[in-house]
Amino acid sequence: MITLYHYLTVSLLLFGIGLYGILTRRNAIGILMSIELVLNSVNLNLVAFSRFITPQVLSGQVFALFVIAVAAGEAVIGLAIVLSIYRCRNTLDPEDINLMKW
Repeated sequence: MITLYHYLTVSLLLFGIGLYGILTRRNAIGILMSIELVLNSVNLNLVAFSRFITPQVLSGQVFALFVIAVAAGEAVIGLAIVLSIYRCRNTLDPEDINLMKW
């Protein structure tokens, strides 16, 4: 039988992989993908806690929908910024991007 601890373990693994990707990636698109992993782990936590603690109330699922909407907006805006920087600088390495110096 799958319990809350199983969901929390999977969520912890997703969060750890995402955090590792954020800290070690040298590509801006890879960093954005890692942020999506972190947000997905948050969604899994919200839905799991809602399912096991208060199954009658759908508050966890509603908050998860809000997180999905924020993640979609973050992906669109983030990719637009990455494409704009790539057109100006011809690089996607976050360490090579210094917008204060032209």
